[in-house]
Amino acid sequence: MPQTVAEKLIESHLVEGTMEPGEEIGLQIDQTLTQDATGTLVMLELEAMELERVQTELSAQYVDHNLLQVDYKNPDDHRFLRSAARKWGIWYSRPGNGVSHAVHQERFGKPGKTLVGSDSHTPAAGALGMLAMGAGGLEVALAMAGKPFYVQMPQIWGVKLTGELPDWVSAKDVILEMLRRHDVDGGVGRIIEYYGPGLESLSAMDRHVIANMGTELGATTSVFPADEEVRRFLRANKREDDFREILPDDGAEYDVHEELDLSQLEPLIAMPSSPGNVTTVEQVAGKDIKQSYVGSSANPGYRDMAVVAEIVKGKEIAPDVSLDINPASRQVLENLTDHGHLLRLIQCGARLHQAGCNGCIGMGQAPATDTISLRTVPRNFRDRSGTPEDKVCLVSPETAAASALKGVITDPRTLDMDYPRVEEPDELIIDTGMLEPPPPPQQAQDVKLKKGPNIYSLPDFDPPGDEMELPVLLKAEDDISTDEILRAGADVLPYRSNIPEISKFAFDVVDDSYYDRAMNVRGDGGHVVIGGKNYGQGSSREHAAIAPRYLGLRVVIAKSYARIHWQNLVNFGVLPLHFADGDDYERLDRGDRLRISGIVEVLEQGGAPSVTTSDGDEIVVEHRLSARQRDILLEGSLIDWVADRL
Repeated sequence: MPQTVAEKLIESHLVEGTMEPGEEIGLQIDQTLTQDATGTLVMLELEAMELERVQTELSAQYVDHNLLQVDYKNPDDHRFLRSAARKWGIWYSRPGNGVSHAVHQERFGKPGKTLVGSDSHTPAAGALGMLAMGAGGLEVALAMAGKPFYVQMPQIWGVKLTGELPDWVSAKDVILEMLRRHDVDGGVGRIIEYYGPGLESLSAMDRHVIANMGTELGATTSVFPADEEVRRFLRANKREDDFREILPDDGAEYDVHEELDLSQLEPLIAMPSSPGNVTTVEQVAGKDIKQSYVGSSANPGYRDMAVVAEIVKGKEIAPDVSLDINPASRQVLENLTDHGHLLRLIQCGARLHQAGCNGCIGMGQAPATDTISLRTVPRNFRDRSGTPEDKVCLVSPETAAASALKGVITDPRTLDMDYPRVEEPDELIIDTGMLEPPPPPQQAQDVKLKKGPNIYSLPDFDPPGDEMELPVLLKAEDDISTDEILRAGADVLPYRSNIPEISKFAFDVVDDSYYDRAMNVRGDGGHVVIGGKNYGQGSSREHAAIAPRYLGLRVVIAKSYARIHWQNLVNFGVLPLHFADGDDYERLDRGDRLRISGIVEVLEQGGAPSVTTSDGDEIVVEHRLSARQRDILLEGSLIDWVADRL
């Protein structure tokens, strides 16, 4: 039968299960990606597994999130990660080399390959015709050990692109339009596959922008065909030999279908504090701004910076606006310099930052209190920027540049100038000097891990009891993100390899009393958290599961879950249950006590546990766990489950 690109990628890597939507499948993984905010745990997990050497075709460790070195913690972790990369046969991207997703596309992305990364924006690699998915670090560690990656078979959502983008409209507006239509959970349980004649006007880096932010729709991943544009990109990066054409077959059918006419799009903006809160720039034009930020994994390309340079050329930004430029890779920075764009940015008054995630993850560049910050980053969850109750809006580079010049949110179509269409160079400066290849196995045997005083081994996780009586310690609203469960930022992320310390920040965005209350009941068996729909959206960081688990979280009952966080809860021994009756969510509140019975029988044989309140009222729940996931919970964690299987 005719196949879509996604189906071809899945079928060629399928090692367990069948390609029926909703069924759990196991996939062979070719490549892995880790970054320093999550990779430290991955390396500690490899140590716990006593792995000798990674079994993938290629694994890469990037240092891009925690670049601020205000004390010893981050540089100690950088040193630890480099030693781990050398020990286990992993490529190492040094601090300042760039954002993982941009560098991986430049140097390692290959059409037809599978990629799993411990970063939720790993699907950006779908721009090259890869099957790339974000996951918790423990699952990435298993993939590095040569084990399959498990996921529920998604529906394939075909989006046919027609037309061509108008002047002053770019790829960021394409994905913002998808978010305007479908909000942050519209892609849950789906792979978004883009196809159609509209692709001809979208570069490989334009596609990266769209695939990157498919994560904000909740999608498992996003996929583009590997066509002549992908060949051009690889040729420019002197890797044309890695090209392999992968196109959808004529007559291929999609489970869900949609059409998007690019010519009808206009500049869009996601208002605070959700990527799904999208409206037109025209509707909110005129609001004062104090920061305009260009760069990040969501707009990492040469064009994204160069078009801003051309818009501001010969002008000065508004006197009370900070225009922050965050190049996503040293290669992009070198090519901007070579073509004169960097000089134009500096001359207009822009502030240049090192190649990395920086302010996107709250590591510097926090906006002033009660001011609007326009950013080309992928998400704008509250407090993520480092400023409490921030007002971060997501925009295209064109809107960011126009607004920086005017000092207010500005529709770039209103500028008195012709649109500067920027073409990406066909000949690029290539610099691999800060990418360290792994040493040969005989040298790796002698490498010792370099652990600083802030690097702790992982705690043990015991399996759940058959019956637990636990207090409800917190009730979360719909769409709570992992940034709200365990936030990032310069004061938090340095403790990413120190679970006892980082747990002090758990849920502090929504309830700063959670830590103390959790510690008070930790010795009494733990507690329950109640969640709304799409519980745990956003970042793939395992800390949002590990830290509450360390504090005694044993059960979450939610309306629905984001895919990665749901699996992360299982991986660290937290039982994720679903409300079978949505009204029961309204009946429960913080302070209630729940008796949960029959847990072991359910995990061994299936079914659903009994949940009753202290008043004897029944709360009807269900689980949606596979047999493999139930076994993991019975063992206490994925580490324990896999110990005898390696």
